[in-house]
Amino acid sequence: MYIPDSRELHEECGVVGFYGVDHAATHAFLALQSLQHRGQQGCGMATVDPSGQILLQKNAGLVKEVFTQKDIENLPGTSCIGHVRYPTTNVGGQENIQPFLFSRLGGPFALAHNGNIVNAEQVKKYLEKQGHLFRSTSDSELFAYLIGTTMRQANNWEARITRAANLLDGAFATVILTPHALYACRDKYGFRPLSLGKLGSGYIVASETCALETVGAEWIRDVEPGELLTIDQKGVHSSWHSRTGLHKMCAMEYIYFARPDSVIEGCSVHAFRKQSGRLLQAEHPADADLVTCVPESSMSAAMGFAEASHLPLEMGIIKNIYVARTFIQPTQSMRSVGVKMKLSPVTSIVKGKRVAVIDDSIVRGTTSKLLVQMLREAGATAVHMRIASPPYAWPCFYGIDTGTSDQLLASGRSLQAISDFIGADSLGYLSVDALYKASGRTQLCTACFDGGYPTELYQEPDNK
Repeated sequence: MYIPDSRELHEECGVVGFYGVDHAATHAFLALQSLQHRGQQGCGMATVDPSGQILLQKNAGLVKEVFTQKDIENLPGTSCIGHVRYPTTNVGGQENIQPFLFSRLGGPFALAHNGNIVNAEQVKKYLEKQGHLFRSTSDSELFAYLIGTTMRQANNWEARITRAANLLDGAFATVILTPHALYACRDKYGFRPLSLGKLGSGYIVASETCALETVGAEWIRDVEPGELLTIDQKGVHSSWHSRTGLHKMCAMEYIYFARPDSVIEGCSVHAFRKQSGRLLQAEHPADADLVTCVPESSMSAAMGFAEASHLPLEMGIIKNIYVARTFIQPTQSMRSVGVKMKLSPVTSIVKGKRVAVIDDSIVRGTTSKLLVQMLREAGATAVHMRIASPPYAWPCFYGIDTGTSDQLLASGRSLQAISDFIGADSLGYLSVDALYKASGRTQLCTACFDGGYPTELYQEPDNK
């Protein structure tokens, strides 16, 4: 484990896949580094070597720590899938690091996925009754075993994956590698992003378009919700495991998780965040001398807020990016230590000033409370917190580590109670309507803000 990021939210993982690309593992190494923000607990790659054997390497740590040049050279081939992982609700372990490699009568395959399956317990019981033993606690293993159970009923991989996907409910953006093809699919709701690109004579799929740009690939399009792509020597073939017409992209992908240089379903992440800042200022102006942000995902929103309020945008808080990794459990006390080690106010800028602090979200409130305290200690005469998202009051079941509702500061608390807890002079949140306006979308998953879960939960949410 490592000192927890002070940002309090963690997305489960990111995936990449390559087909028909020379030195695929080298490209995957670069692509995974560009997706490192999506997971820092572990990573892995699987390739198909010239003999048709699937080779796998994975371990705990960052991409640059896990893979040396020699490691990459030991993963030859023109097809590869890769994965970066952060453990949901602090469930870790070497056994959960992906990709997973399986051998079945229908042939070997490797699988990596991003998201959470909400009917995982029901599917696991079904598989256990058939005699399956699980090596991990990852939902990805369920997907793989379901593919295995369809080997006798389906005579090709496309049909096998389709059958398996139709038994799963929840969020998944999945890449599957066989000796002869790469497969990529998204769940029928479209919770998690997945894009297709062209790289030379081959192809790449990745969780974000920033990974495509890193390796010099040309973006083609997004994989659609419910779509299954088959990429082989004949090119790219599209089929469907479900057609719902839904595009319930997780709003937090735009607000926080994705890199600002990514484009998700036609919407620039930076442009979305900057417009959110403008709308936040219109909804909750601040009587301040300057605007600052909590580095780094709030920068774009702070730019929009500052422009709309005609206030200077200053570097009032800096982030120490060189905090060493350490084997410390992510307890509440260590979250506080992590905040103080990673974020520091700039006294020369905030002293004697009324400061509008722009942040993307408040989850447990640990970061916000300590930041307000540190800014006051640095001499700020007023601290106005402005949040570029609605109150985060409901737990996520689709792949975000938010814990339970009793850990969510906004759950069951009024705006004034939240403001009092963090010690701010004032507090304002962006509205849900503004999220849609900023994105130009008519559909989003905003369940963490309003409790409107798009799926059955197969369990009752614990806060309402």
